[in-house]
Amino acid sequence: MVNHLAQEKSPYLLQHAHNPVDWYPWGEATFEKAKRESKPVFLSIGYATCHWCHVMAHESFEDEEVAAFLNDHFVSIKVDREERPDLDALYMTACQALTGRGGWPLSVFLTPDGKPFYAGTYFPRNSRFGMPGFLDILRRIAMLWENQPQKVHEAGDQITAFLEKTGESDTGAAALSFQTFENAVVRLRRVYDQQWGGFGNAPKFPTPDRLTFLLRWHHQTGNASALEMVETTLRAMRRGGIFDQVGLGFHRYSVDVRWHVPHFEKMLYDQALLMHAYGEAFQVTRNPLYASTVMEIFDYLQREMRHGDGGYFSAEDADSEGEEGSFYLWTPREVKQILGEEKGGMICRFFGITEEGNFERGKSIPFMPGTHEAFAEKEGMPLNEWLKSFETARLALFKERERRVHPMKDDKVLTSWNGLMIAALASAGRGLNEASLLDAAKEAEAFVWNHLFLEGILYHRFRQGHVGIEGFLEDYAFLTWGELELYEATFVPEYLEKALQLQEMTRRIFWDDSLGGFYFSKPDGLSPLPRRMDLYDGATPSGNSVALSNLARLGAITGETQFLTMAEKMIRAFASRVAASPEEYGHFLKGALFALGPSKEVVITGENGDKTLQQAVYEIQKAYLPDAVLVYYDPEDSRMARLCPYLRSFPEPEGRFSVFVCENRSCREPITDLERLRKYLGTS
Repeated sequence: MVNHLAQEKSPYLLQHAHNPVDWYPWGEATFEKAKRESKPVFLSIGYATCHWCHVMAHESFEDEEVAAFLNDHFVSIKVDREERPDLDALYMTACQALTGRGGWPLSVFLTPDGKPFYAGTYFPRNSRFGMPGFLDILRRIAMLWENQPQKVHEAGDQITAFLEKTGESDTGAAALSFQTFENAVVRLRRVYDQQWGGFGNAPKFPTPDRLTFLLRWHHQTGNASALEMVETTLRAMRRGGIFDQVGLGFHRYSVDVRWHVPHFEKMLYDQALLMHAYGEAFQVTRNPLYASTVMEIFDYLQREMRHGDGGYFSAEDADSEGEEGSFYLWTPREVKQILGEEKGGMICRFFGITEEGNFERGKSIPFMPGTHEAFAEKEGMPLNEWLKSFETARLALFKERERRVHPMKDDKVLTSWNGLMIAALASAGRGLNEASLLDAAKEAEAFVWNHLFLEGILYHRFRQGHVGIEGFLEDYAFLTWGELELYEATFVPEYLEKALQLQEMTRRIFWDDSLGGFYFSKPDGLSPLPRRMDLYDGATPSGNSVALSNLARLGAITGETQFLTMAEKMIRAFASRVAASPEEYGHFLKGALFALGPSKEVVITGENGDKTLQQAVYEIQKAYLPDAVLVYYDPEDSRMARLCPYLRSFPEPEGRFSVFVCENRSCREPITDLERLRKYLGTS
């Protein structure tokens, strides 16, 4: 049995192509069918690695009775939220308005013209524990539609009208103050877990944008508490079960406060944003743990998530063989069979693998109850000897784990998430002086331009040679961020040119000058719900937050006031919302901090091939300079003078490097001595 999803490219949609439910993809023909047959629409939104999406699919969408009822009384639409984040944002907002909560799978009932009138998330097939059963809901809605269709239409009209009044595009007009940033830190401190790090209770999410904001606040104000929150969190996450101790890389989130028991799916955006956070923390503290964590994430990505041409896949599932996490779990017996009694016993003690287990079915999630240093001392071993023995054992466990049935991999390549990955690789590569990271960033950037930018259009999704879905704000904004990081890491003008090209396209397609912000998408043409102007920085930063940072940095790099004017409009437009709950807008706060200043332009000049110039560049790039943009000017390269006209006023190098630090369009005397440069940067 094959339904109308069989020709789709999304792994999530293809998972449902053989359901008995007669699924349709989102499209004009589907809604025409609903209107023609006068049936309500059941819209189901999820993604390929979503555990509860799998559960609802097995319970209901693979059930013949449920499928028959859906097919008789509804037109059913499946949407991959990662392919269509615009639709997900629209209908998730409707669900939250109707129920006060959201999540996936998202289940929304629509009139034939696309207006929502009932919504929820996961429904069990049959009622239990106070949760209404999906089949009961279908019967009630079908009866209501048959007997009182006008009430259904009125409900859809009311909800749509409500969303039009309360949409994200309803911006205020205000200004951000120092107190807004201070309030964000105070509020984060209030919910900060002093023992285990992170913010709030279980489930606990990494929230790397909050961490990188706190690093900037520490840099700007010297606030020691901000840095302590970051370091405690990063150390605890790296030691916890949220980090795959055997195969490396981070799981999605922790279901407990200690970071021990993860939700096991792995998402590309988490790897990118956490790489960025650990990389910046290394720049600030020079703690080698953070640098090694960056490289461990990178090892995982190269091994499991890299497309052969350089882009990165989207996710790995939490489930394998129908059980959540089974791929990642161990018993002492399994470990000792691989490593032997003595060494296996040591590894079990180090990773907290016990007979009773710390997860389900007597199995254990590896985590680090203590540090390598403390464990080696307790075991009476020299640290170097233990570390060598540990790594040999980890690799042996990994090799054996590779024999297991792997979780499903969502192998679509998304421009937006690859933009985050490019930015992280370039930033960390610069800060760690790791050429392998920079090379990977360049390869991923080339993949996007070769495969996803076609005939002047940036596309959102690539899979198995097929490109589709025109880009959203996040595709343009995140890729622009990646280009800017690559420029500052390599000083290749082409990356700056691409950033400017993308920014102009972003302005043309998504900008609303009267409101002072960017819409998430172009009008869909089918959904009657108002377009969104999203700002909340959740699992990924919002497109508007990243766009603000991009505008502020482009204005500083090029000297073009148009970018700064747009950034100022954005800050004023969103200031009242950010001030109300500043802790929810970590990335926006970072962009606003830079835009409001004081920010700096660090302009480097010198002759190519000069070894002291290369050393100066190294010193600058390894430093943590969140309030500065970096520009290299070679008077013989006309591109930079064209992109940044103010550079023409800089004197030509005379056999040695010069570093000009400029603030508020005023430059200090150039630094021409490495020791003075190190002293200024704080890297000596």
